[in-house]
Amino acid sequence: MENTQEELRAHLMQTDEEFRRLATEHSEYHQLLEAIEAKKPLTPVDEVEEQRLKKLKLHLKDQMNLIVSRHS
Repeated sequence: MENTQEELRAHLMQTDEEFRRLATEHSEYHQLLEAIEAKKPLTPVDEVEEQRLKKLKLHLKDQMNLIVSRHS
């Protein structure tokens, strides 16, 4: 089943503009989080930004999962 999910996500990346946009934003937030997490120890401002980005990233993932479930 995992393979089918991966194939569906790959198909959506090619055919669904909204899914592609969400995936791109998700990836950008992931990169920003990695940059923040590489700055150990984190400042209080970094910690707030880290939590903000995690929430945004999770929201995007939820939206992507909704699109996947519509196509399953």
